[in-house]
Amino acid sequence: MTISAGTTLRELRERKPLVHQITNYVVMNETANATLAIGALPVMAHAREEVEEMVGLASALVINIGTLSEHWIEPMLLAGRAASERGIPVVLDPVGAGATAYRTETARRILGEVRVTVLRGNPGEVATLVGADAEVRGVESIAAGLEPTELAAEAARALGLVASVTGPIDHVSDGERVLAVANGHPLLAAVTGTGCISSALTGCFLAAKPEEPLEAAAEALAALGVAAEDAAAGAEGPGTFHARLYDALAALDPATLDGRTRVSEL
Repeated sequence: MTISAGTTLRELRERKPLVHQITNYVVMNETANATLAIGALPVMAHAREEVEEMVGLASALVINIGTLSEHWIEPMLLAGRAASERGIPVVLDPVGAGATAYRTETARRILGEVRVTVLRGNPGEVATLVGADAEVRGVESIAAGLEPTELAAEAARALGLVASVTGPIDHVSDGERVLAVANGHPLLAAVTGTGCISSALTGCFLAAKPEEPLEAAAEALAALGVAAEDAAAGAEGPGTFHARLYDALAALDPATLDGRTRVSEL
């Protein structure tokens, strides 16, 4: 296991990979700006006529079902299948899975038809997709029947991917190992879209480190957590924290990042 968020961040900024994101209206601006701030290039293409061509130019694909409607599903599947065929890593953010049957069924369909590399969700969403007890209200996780460590490992084994379960402490697993990421700040939960940003950054780190998806997923969450800690220092509340988060992402120092990340193997 090679955990080095600083090394991956340096590689990311040198390569400036294109990260194709089919995401939701609520966070499209936020995730594009976060992608730019960390050092990658975003493209938010979702027209069915171009997604297969566009994903062929990208180094990672992020699928986010936050503002789901019928005309989004086919492009997600087309892009996902094209990425799978080309060996391009895919991140799925199953926003609100468990809240409605439509969202749950769509997330399961994507998992069934696309070779998803990393499933990044909150405990309720991930628990729903592995058949565990969960309560999701709107798009927020209220409760999950499994402990986060067990949930991440079980989801990874059941779905054959890396499960990235975010919360006060994040848990990332490939089914054999579980990594806990303790970086972050409570203000992350006070701003809409920070979960979606974590999925976008997961795509960025995967683009730079595709051979080690477990490590890349954990490093992405650690980098966001460190940036959140910096953004919260001096922030007056959610609004100033939100603005400062982009500055903090852009200011992350690869040379010192590893010394600040709190990633442990359980």
